[in-house]
Amino acid sequence: MDHLLVTLCLVSVVSIIYRRFSRVSLSQIRGPKPASYLLGNLVELYQSQAGEPDFRWQGLYGDIIRIKGILGEDLLMVADPKALQWICATAGYDFPKSPERRVQSLFMNGKSIVWVEGDDHKRHRKILSPGFGVPESREFLAVARASAEAMTAKWMDAIQTNSDGRAVLDFASWISRATLDAIVEASFDVRLNCIQDADNVLARSYNGMLMNIYGTPSARQIFIQEALKYLPTSLLEYWFERSSNPRFQRVRQTRAVATAQAKDMVTEKAEFLLQGKGSKDIFTLLVKANMDAEAKNKLSDEELYSQMRILLIVGHESTSHTINWTLLELARNAEMQTRLRAEIRERESIIRSRGDLQFTVNDLESMPYLTAIIKESLRCNNAAPQVYRMAGQDSILPLSKPITTKSGKLMLELPLPKGTRIIMSVSAYNRNKELWGEDAHEFNPDRWLDGTVKDKRECAVGVYANLMTFGTGHRACLGWRFALIEIQAFLVEIISKFEISLTEKARKVRREACLVMVPTVEGEVGNGVQLPLVISVAPRGDED
Repeated sequence: MDHLLVTLCLVSVVSIIYRRFSRVSLSQIRGPKPASYLLGNLVELYQSQAGEPDFRWQGLYGDIIRIKGILGEDLLMVADPKALQWICATAGYDFPKSPERRVQSLFMNGKSIVWVEGDDHKRHRKILSPGFGVPESREFLAVARASAEAMTAKWMDAIQTNSDGRAVLDFASWISRATLDAIVEASFDVRLNCIQDADNVLARSYNGMLMNIYGTPSARQIFIQEALKYLPTSLLEYWFERSSNPRFQRVRQTRAVATAQAKDMVTEKAEFLLQGKGSKDIFTLLVKANMDAEAKNKLSDEELYSQMRILLIVGHESTSHTINWTLLELARNAEMQTRLRAEIRERESIIRSRGDLQFTVNDLESMPYLTAIIKESLRCNNAAPQVYRMAGQDSILPLSKPITTKSGKLMLELPLPKGTRIIMSVSAYNRNKELWGEDAHEFNPDRWLDGTVKDKRECAVGVYANLMTFGTGHRACLGWRFALIEIQAFLVEIISKFEISLTEKARKVRREACLVMVPTVEGEVGNGVQLPLVISVAPRGDED
């Protein structure tokens, strides 16, 4: 079966060459020299650590970059704020996902909000939105805090078993399980208890899944992935469902586990709602909104099941790794960790003085250094390094500032022929020196407190802090408020109780790109996602 696909990909070369010479070229846009005609710049893009090629090319060519795909195809990498706003928001539905990437999304998560386009996307978003409002996100704090507390209780046990008062833990594993507990309870009102039961079937299915599927692609895999765009989508769907490739088998296994649980939940929640019962978890609100919707706007059962799978991947993978990267930054910067802990202690005193025991959302939002650290981590360690789109029609792309072509011509807007593949570089945009300062490549939370971050509202991008991390426009992340609250809750719980420091392995952590950015260890990439750090009990009171 896989040999057949390779043959079909090679046959499509004739079609590729024909299209190359019969369409408008982007060849006057400056960009890096391709390593080869066969693979262009794609080996460097897909095999490097997350964001590294983007940063290098941005430094050389600016925020609009032409790179080469397979067999000489021109691809456009975009980090320009005005162009990103146009692609994602102003003309968002004119820039759909390309057919081959939609097929991959369909294979992984079904007919979810991530897969649909146009009017179907509007329909999905309308049904999903009630579960992600401000009140719902604030109620999530108790769930996130309980999950974080269950995890840190286990960490304290690990310290007490060692005579030196320290313990080395794989943060990636622990935080993955704890955040999975939190998102499943908030989304479905189901308590997995992965902190106690590391062998939970759902936890096993999702643990390291994206790394297993998308991590460390070979040159052959890169070529095949890119050549898929020239094959009929029906053939791709057939191949994905029947291929013996281990990566695809992993997807099918995870999909089966999640769908089985989703079917049970949809039936149960619909029955509760008909009886006038039901909780306020995201999935219940989704099912209720779907039951109340007009017939033409309702989601099918298959679409409902798909929303569960996308909630688990987006709500779990992205947030857990953001917490991982933030804690790694704090382990690297002891003075930042101490400063944050002091702010937490100060807020704890205020909470006790008013007779309360727990942080509220208002408490978390009133801590400027905590907010600065989170914004800076979301900027430097954005979960998705790139986002991929395609020009659905001939269009003109506006730019924030002129670019100079190879011939020396200045352009303030760029003609895009229909079918142009676009790589929106979240990583490069989040390191734009005009927005974030000359030290944009450094982790510096104080930039959010000292006025370094410039207010450029005329080209503001993103739903939070002018960052592209949660996206912008029609496809901005619905759950971004949930993610922020979870990150806040976990950081306060962990830093309040523990000092974190680096292991030798943690000094060799790689930024591995596999749709999301995950931590691996140099020389041990084959061992998958890991983040080994040292913890000890943090001082309190007069010892601070």
